[in-house]
Amino acid sequence: MTDDYLVRIGGLIRDARRHKGMSQSELAEMLHTSQGAVTRIESGKQNLSLEMLARIGAALDSEFVALGASGPVNLRVEGGKKLSGEIEVKTSKNAAVALLCASLLNKGRTTLRNLARIEEVNRILEVLNSIGVKTRWLPGTSDLEIIPPERLDLASMDVEAARRTRTVIMFLGPLLHEVDHFQLPYAGGCDLGTRTVEPHLNSLRSFGLDVEATHGFYEATVSPEGSHPDRSIVLTERGDTVTENVLMAAARYPGRTTLRNASSNYMVQDLCFFLQKLGVEIEGVGSTTLHIRGLTTIDQDVEFYPSEDPIEAMSLIAAAVVTESSITIKRSPIEFLEIELATLENMGMKYNISAEYLSRNGHTRLVDITTIPSTLHAPADKIHPLPFPGLNIDNLPFFALIAACAEGTTMIHDWVYENRAIYLTELTKVGAKVQLLDPHRVLMTGPTKWRAAEVVCPPALRPGVVVLLAMLAAPGTSILRNVYVINRGYEDLANRLNALGATVETFRDI
Repeated sequence: MTDDYLVRIGGLIRDARRHKGMSQSELAEMLHTSQGAVTRIESGKQNLSLEMLARIGAALDSEFVALGASGPVNLRVEGGKKLSGEIEVKTSKNAAVALLCASLLNKGRTTLRNLARIEEVNRILEVLNSIGVKTRWLPGTSDLEIIPPERLDLASMDVEAARRTRTVIMFLGPLLHEVDHFQLPYAGGCDLGTRTVEPHLNSLRSFGLDVEATHGFYEATVSPEGSHPDRSIVLTERGDTVTENVLMAAARYPGRTTLRNASSNYMVQDLCFFLQKLGVEIEGVGSTTLHIRGLTTIDQDVEFYPSEDPIEAMSLIAAAVVTESSITIKRSPIEFLEIELATLENMGMKYNISAEYLSRNGHTRLVDITTIPSTLHAPADKIHPLPFPGLNIDNLPFFALIAACAEGTTMIHDWVYENRAIYLTELTKVGAKVQLLDPHRVLMTGPTKWRAAEVVCPPALRPGVVVLLAMLAAPGTSILRNVYVINRGYEDLANRLNALGATVETFRDI
């Protein structure tokens, strides 16, 4: 029985090491032991102390190995506490996943600095590793090194990991330059309702890609290209991922591509800056018309710093509002928060803002925002999202939470997703007054007297975080169950909130 247990643990350690793209000798060096000892551990022939298991878990960044548990992760929140202090905004989740896909364009080594270490990134790394890409976190950092193989092994793709993320759809743009035929699993991720992929497929046909959806897969065929004339593509939807997909397709197309009605959102701009470092010519970054002149081959050793996440910054602002706290949110990308801050001002919120400075990518403008507890009132008009530079669709759920703190009734109109507004009704379990008008519109009436509750986390990232933030304001003990979806987009959120004075404990059911 003991031997079987050691073999199972050894197999977990081996799989986690391979997932990190780490050799046995590299793991041995981090553990200050010999490669032979690591070999014995992975083969189940070495007794392990709890201390050694903890060290291995830390070295491999694997909670599964460290905790020896596989059940859902839950959060226990002791609410009703004021927050205080400073917190830095992490780098962007949505930029991270786009850059991971874009690394497939490069035959050289790509190093992404200070990358978000979140579950969404882990799923894409599992997919990349399964098709032969070597990745490893540089020791003691959040810097990720990516080295492509001579030839991608698409037949070995980790289908289970690919189905757990919507990002896999962005493999279409890079892969059409690599093979004539391939398949991708249907995209997963948050349960936000049906999202059409037709804008992707229509736009990528200009590069010879034809896709047929059959039996849970996208079957992609690439037609041979003749000459390389200039081409113009008009997107029927100003979406972020479709813009990124076309950008990646155009990056390896040697002609000139003009892309109209393009998204100019933060993750798209980051992708443009990265492609420019690879030598791709792009004009019009930050506008809705992009001119791209690509390269037949890209082979560069490159490093890039993703910019900070405006959605995380907005969630931290919401945390301050709901707990009536003064905190300083450092490294906030102001260009992508201006409409949100103007909307908050109209609702009566006060805040201080620092002088601007640049992100490490050399382009994105940052500020430090200090919130001031304020008496809020409902806005005169509904709150709804628009493509950048409008209010960001991913920030809309935080305004539902903020509206619940304001005097009066606010309409939140989520016209993009048919499910997400429904998930906002989960706030009723912690005391909010929410009236669902239809799948896209809710009325929030405040101010709210928050109360502790036990809630199963909604299956969508932003509504899940909204419920967690409401629990911070609710006196007593709340439980938020199965928070995997939050870990998809936030790195170590519980501990970072605790550093501001919250009490959020991670636990698993025994």
